[in-house]
Amino acid sequence: MDLLRSLPLGLYLEQPITWLHRLDPRIKLIWLMSFLAAPLLANAIWRFSLVGLLIVITLTALIPLRVWRQQMGWLLMFSFLVMLLVAVAPDGMDTSYQPRLPDNELAFAEQPATLSQMPPQRRSWNPLDWGKAANSEVANSKTDGASIALPQPTPYRYVLFDWGPITVTRRSLDLAIRVSTLLFTLIYSSTLYLLTTAPEEITAGIESLMRPLQRFNFPITEIALTLTLSLRFIPLVMEEVQNLVRSVRTRAINWQKLGLRRAAQVWLMVAERLLENLLLRAEQISSAMKVRGFTSPNQHRVQWHQLRLKWGDWLALLGLTVLWGARFIWGGEA
Repeated sequence: MDLLRSLPLGLYLEQPITWLHRLDPRIKLIWLMSFLAAPLLANAIWRFSLVGLLIVITLTALIPLRVWRQQMGWLLMFSFLVMLLVAVAPDGMDTSYQPRLPDNELAFAEQPATLSQMPPQRRSWNPLDWGKAANSEVANSKTDGASIALPQPTPYRYVLFDWGPITVTRRSLDLAIRVSTLLFTLIYSSTLYLLTTAPEEITAGIESLMRPLQRFNFPITEIALTLTLSLRFIPLVMEEVQNLVRSVRTRAINWQKLGLRRAAQVWLMVAERLLENLLLRAEQISSAMKVRGFTSPNQHRVQWHQLRLKWGDWLALLGLTVLWGARFIWGGEA
């Protein structure tokens, strides 16, 4: 079990350097927000197009197969299973609500027990008996109480698949596509952004975009520093979890003999140890900052990256304009 390889959340791929690494972090952040906002109120074709676009970007960036194969494979499988479950689930549209009491109880009580028969209709003069068979079928269907199957004017069908207890309707299929594609787009776009952008670049880009808020006395520099430390702390948390899980596995504990109560006590001790290790790591980071004379972000600022837009960034902005233009033209719901 290797959490750092199976779940690379918050990890940065240093080598090889792809064209995604060379893009400005602000441009990549705007693209990430576009991937998160574009599926809203969009049709199914547009949602599938976003999923395909993410896969194409991953393939064209020439990211190593060992990095994204397992994550994308599991995520695609999970999204497909979610789509199947939501598609076969009831959509709630066939629920009929009937009031428990009539609207007018007095009028309901005054109605006669038996309703009067309809007066017989006069037959029109038809010497050649045109439409006699059709009239007889309609009369028989009315007397038998069966409904008449009329031909549909359009090929529209609300129920797309019906086999035993499995029923797929248009609404359930639409909900399945919405949930599965949004899940894949949300998780994989964020993972791809963190994979190709260093934590210092992320904080520098966010600080640059939030700079106009300094007029309202927002602590932009402190927010950027906190975000940098949190992104650096995520791999440490995963490493501690991995080490504790391995330590429990190497002891070959027989969980069946322990029982539920003792097993809960063991996992409670593991969680307590994890919290102690994380607090120790945080104290070590704070001690290292104090030793280096760090007092405030404004006095000790280190410019890790110079944010300059290059020709690749302008091409990315042009592609972003094309993306939103296609979204408003073809991606809207019908």
